[in-house]
Amino acid sequence: MTDVPALGSGLDWRPAAQAPDLLAAPVTAALCELDGVAKQTFVAPIDPSLADTTAFCERYEIGLSVSANCVVIAGRRGGDVRYAACMVLATTRADVNNVARKRLDVRKASFLATDEAVERSAMEYGGITPLGLPPDWPVLVDAAVAATPWVVVGSGVRRSKLALPGEALTLLPSAQVVDGLGRPG
Repeated sequence: MTDVPALGSGLDWRPAAQAPDLLAAPVTAALCELDGVAKQTFVAPIDPSLADTTAFCERYEIGLSVSANCVVIAGRRGGDVRYAACMVLATTRADVNNVARKRLDVRKASFLATDEAVERSAMEYGGITPLGLPPDWPVLVDAAVAATPWVVVGSGVRRSKLALPGEALTLLPSAQVVDGLGRPG
């Protein structure tokens, strides 16, 4: 088991696999299947009204450079709709219309509408995380996220956050490390 991260102020980090009440059901299931990731993943309860990145980082004194956002996108190719998740540091924006679009091999990619993102991920908006997403969705991980010693991401619900080594995100079965996915915002 990796040591508990020293991140933030007032956060009570504990092994995520031991706190399923703080996780969305698909996240719990993913951690059960991914023992190598589970051993490196911690969860802390937060005020759900502060789940959005900026508010969370300000309140809990987490730098934007260690907070990673998960954005879900879709694009069409012929009659097929292709979905993906993009993991980028909070200091950047996902380059959806160039880098991600090319990875999905679609003509145009766009962010999923809130209702569709929630329905397809089975997670709460503002808490969507790459752990537990549908297995056919590629998880595009910006190289800067993968290189970050600890990143804070959603837990599938708004009432908690996960912390794990950025490199652990590359262990997800559908993960692809992508240079330049995150662009200065």
